[in-house]
Formats: sequence, structure tokens, C-alpha cells
Amino acid sequence: MATTTKKLLVDRIADKTGLRRADVRETIQQFLDEIVNDLARGNRLEFRDFGVFEIKSRAARVGQNPRTLERVDVPARKAVRFKPGRLMYAAFERPAAKKIVKQAIGST
Repeated sequence: MATTTKKLLVDRIADKTGLRRADVRETIQQFLDEIVNDLARGNRLEFRDFGVFEIKSRAARVGQNPRTLERVDVPARKAVRFKPGRLMYAAFERPAAKKIVKQAIGST
């Protein structure tokens, strides 16, 4: 499995749109910053058919150090949860659904 970096995404989008790489990079960074800022404010972000980002609270619990088997108190914390939307779920669950995803993306 390959890793896609922000740089690769910038290059792909710039090639497809004809926009300058610097402009694409700035737009992507602003988008990511807004996601982080909204989540930090406790907001839920919903992108139809793509997915939902939300903050979930995790309760305090007692864990165990696997090396020493010593009991450890794990404090309560918040974590980001992502739930894939319909088109994303279809794209990685059923390979034939990729055609449906491409059609839906092309129609927007």
C-alpha cells in the first residue's frame, strides 16, 4: 500500500486544474486548518457522501503496560472520529462501486 502525501495531492490537483501549485497548496492548507479549528471548537463537520468528522469523549480507564504488566491509569480524553460517507464507503467496500463514485463526483 502506498502513502499519498499532501505534496502529491497538490501536484495532482494542480495538474488536473491548471492552477499554480502554490495556490493549490495554500488552499489545501487553509481547508485543513479550518477542519482542525472547527473540531477544536467542538463542532461536527459533515461533508455529504464523503464523511463526518466529530469529537468523541473517551472515559478514563485502567490500562496495562504490556511489557511490565503493571496497571496504569489512563485519563479521560477527547479523540477525533471519522465516519466514511456513502460514496467513500462504496469505493473501498466494492470495487465495482468505483464507477458509481466517479459518476457522482463528476456530476457535482
